[in-house]
Amino acid sequence: MAVDDASVPAVASARTDARRAGLLRVEGAHLHYEVCGRGPAIAFAHGLGGSQMSWWQQVSHFARTHTCITFAHRGFAPSAVDAGAPDPARYADDLRSLLDHLGIERAHLVGQSMGGWTVVEFCLRHPQRVASLVLSATTGSIDHARIPGADRRALAEWRARSTQAAAQCRAAAVHPAAGPRMAREQPALHLLYQHIDELSRGLDKETVRSRLQAMRVRAPEGLAATGVALLLVSPQEDIVIPPPALQALAGAVPGARLVQLPETGHSPYFERAETFNRCLDDFFRSVERDPRHTTIGASAGTTPSQPRSAS
Repeated sequence: MAVDDASVPAVASARTDARRAGLLRVEGAHLHYEVCGRGPAIAFAHGLGGSQMSWWQQVSHFARTHTCITFAHRGFAPSAVDAGAPDPARYADDLRSLLDHLGIERAHLVGQSMGGWTVVEFCLRHPQRVASLVLSATTGSIDHARIPGADRRALAEWRARSTQAAAQCRAAAVHPAAGPRMAREQPALHLLYQHIDELSRGLDKETVRSRLQAMRVRAPEGLAATGVALLLVSPQEDIVIPPPALQALAGAVPGARLVQLPETGHSPYFERAETFNRCLDDFFRSVERDPRHTTIGASAGTTPSQPRSAS
């Protein structure tokens, strides 16, 4: 059963359609989602430290030209899971259920860190529904050991550095997914990142993390075979996901684009939102200008269909 959440008021804007929120029942969980804007659809999948709130700087930008769909993964507040820690193996099916509920046939997918597992698995299962794929600070379920050309020495050196850097972050009360530069240069933003993360304080994130690692078994050839346009955004000061793995994946998928962001930690969408949004703008425009491109989700000037009931 789908429930429209009347407790979240629609917020009108001179630039966007009214924001609306809802609660969707899926197997074993409830998903909180929000929709804002009109035009081709973009679905954003957040990371382990986030929720639908994480994308505030993207929604305010892209809702002028696109239908922005944000949601909290099962188990991440304000979404809920019926029992135990959420299983990320269900994330792709949850996204499919949400798009079906909203009447979105095809969308750009943006995955940050953990959200990369969601969008990669969705793309492998339903490539015809993916207009383009953006992997931000993530390779999702792609196994780094199976990426041709991956620099093993660079990966080993990154692991040693990142282990030490993460320990230093914890000692200094810095969130590793935000990074020391954000904490130092943008302390208010770092505090906001921590607040969003703490909304899911009761969630067993270590279990989720271990389940994500167990899912990292895919070969890049599967992603290449989908033919979906791919953009990888690689922050160069990432201490959570190795930048050399993103660089190798870009080389393993024909036509993939790689953007490397200097002086940026694991969360470029949060820390360098203006640059991040510009990269995605350029990428989406190139995809949407492609003559092979067909209507994505809602056509320009329209909104998605009203939510369908779900059991």
